[in-house]
Parts: sequence; structure tokens; C-alpha cells
Amino acid sequence: MDLNGALAPVLEAARDNASEVDRDAAFPTAAVDALRGSGLLGLTLPAEAGGMGGGPRELVDALTQVAAACGSTAMVYLMHVAAAMAVATAPPPGLLKRLASGESLATLAFSEAGSRSHFWAPLSRASAADGGVRLRAPKSFVTSAGHADVYVVSSLSPGSADGACDLYVVPGEASGVAVAGPWRGLGLRGNASAPMAFDVVVPESDRLGPAGGGLAIMLETVMPWFNLGNAAVSVGLSQAAVDAAVAHASGSRFEHLGESLAQLPTIRAQLARMSLELAAARSYVDTAAASIASPDARTPLHVLGVKAHANDAALRVTDAAMRVCGGAAFAEHLQVDRFFRDARAGHVMAPTADALYDFYGKAITGQPLF
Repeated sequence: MDLNGALAPVLEAARDNASEVDRDAAFPTAAVDALRGSGLLGLTLPAEAGGMGGGPRELVDALTQVAAACGSTAMVYLMHVAAAMAVATAPPPGLLKRLASGESLATLAFSEAGSRSHFWAPLSRASAADGGVRLRAPKSFVTSAGHADVYVVSSLSPGSADGACDLYVVPGEASGVAVAGPWRGLGLRGNASAPMAFDVVVPESDRLGPAGGGLAIMLETVMPWFNLGNAAVSVGLSQAAVDAAVAHASGSRFEHLGESLAQLPTIRAQLARMSLELAAARSYVDTAAASIASPDARTPLHVLGVKAHANDAALRVTDAAMRVCGGAAFAEHLQVDRFFRDARAGHVMAPTADALYDFYGKAITGQPLF
């Protein structure tokens, strides 16, 4: 697998358009088109479906590099991978090959206003209908809203009284699929995380897995891939912030003193702390990726901890980069402010870092997560 070769055109398009995507809150069309043509939309899908057969380590490598170029592009890519892995658990005929080839861009539509960041708890309920199931589901914060070709949508199971839910594959062009509002965010401004409304009849064959099996797919498939990938995005943003801060501190001079900014001990200490924080986060993400690739008794803890740890590290690293770069960072030309804002958006994406810390604490003290 020539991962770097496949990434090259994606990274070029992402870098070239990152400032405009952020400034205008524009969907990163050029970079997503490059992803479609690169084969990377099938990075983690099996070779027999036309994918590249990669695993958690390859995803971390790809997302880290894409995020350093453009956080919005990385998040669109991550949501496609998470949705594609959900589809791979029980794919409707032909869909997996379309996702792997780049013909179809996928995303998740889980969150609802009433259950907020508890993405695993939809409030909308599907009902029986001629030809399948009627799905009426208002969704919040749907990445790639209006741009995805395929949505994986959650809903309570028809007639269930125990909170059982299902996941359905819904084509983006289906009648009854609509973007329900605008998206203007503090960070990750180009990922089109708008609210959507779904009012469609879905054939039973487009349900993923058995009736009532949605929660298992969300927790056992979607959450490991999403949490790991989100952590990789945080590492990529942290790397970009460290690189920008080091370059600025090394190149900026106090002409009246004949010294660079990096010659100040306080600045060097800040850069050192940032670099060490990044190294620690990267190491833990690598550990989690290895554990998810070859599961063991600690894998559930790594799934819970990796996003929270990397998210918090990114907050600290990007904040330090803003302080090191001072007014130059606030003037935007270094793009450190973009890394700073994107890191904060990743931190509050469900499951939020704070919710994950709570889950981790429950797990290590022997309490049930739900």
C-alpha cells in the first residue's frame, strides 16, 4: 500500500484551500474530490470490496497528515470512514464497493437535539410502512450535510419499549432528505455540520444488522474507529501548531537586541512543553491503534481514553502556540488561530472529552457505563 503516494494530491488540495475553507465556512470540495480519486475513501475497507485493506494504524497516519493540512477535510474524511465501517458490518448489495471506490461519500447522522451529545440515544422512532420502514428523524450536527451521497441514520426500533435502536442507510438524493439549517462554527468551519431532516421510507434491506442491533454497531464498530480517528485529527492539529510556533519563534527577531524570539528562555520552555505534550499524545494514539488492531483486555479503555487524551492535549498545545506567536497568531497569517479553533471543535464532538472521562472513570471503578 502506497499510503503517502495516495495522500499526496489530497494534502496538496487540502493545504491550498484550507484558509479559504476556514474563512468562508466552505465545504472542502477540492480536497474531497481528491480523496474520491485517491482510493483513500476505501482505506479501511476490505480488498474484496475494492478497498485498500488498511487498519487503525493506517487510518491514524492518514488522518494525522490530512488534519495538519486542513482540519475540516480531515473530519469529513473521518466521518466517511466511521460510516463506511458501520456499513461494512452488514452492507446492502453493492454499497461497499461504491464507498471504497470514491463514488459515494458517506457520513453519520446520529445526534439529535433532545439527546444532544449522547449520540447513542436517538429520540426519533421508525414505524412500519408499505415497502419498509418510515424514518422520521430530525438530526443535529451532521457532518457533510447536503454533500454526502449516503447517510447512516439512527432511530428507535419500531414498537420497541426498551430503547432498542436501528441504523439505516439513506441515499442523499432520496426525496425527504433535506438540510434543515445553516452551519457557522467556531472551528472545523468547512465540515458542513448542519442540522438535517429525514422523512423517508427505507426498505428493510437497508437496515444495518438485525432489528434492534443499532446500539451494538454504534458502540462496537463506530465508536472505536471514530474515537481513534478524532484523536488522530487532534494530533495532526497539534503537530501543525508546534511546527508553526517553532518556525515563527526561530524566524522572528528582536532587531534591537540581535536575537530571535526562540532565544528567550520562556519561549524555549513553552516550545519544549508543546513538543513533549504532542509526543505523549502521539504515543498514546499509537498504543490505542495497536490495541484496536489486535484487541485485548485493555482495548475498551483505550477506546474511551484516546479521544479525550488527544483532545485535551490539542487544547493545551494550540493554546501555547497562540501565546508563543502572540500578535502574529491573532493576525491570522500564521493560521495558528485555525488550529486553535479546530482543536476546540474536535473536543466537543460527541462523545465529548468530558463524557469519555466519565465513562473511563466508570470502567476503572467497575461501574456500568449506561
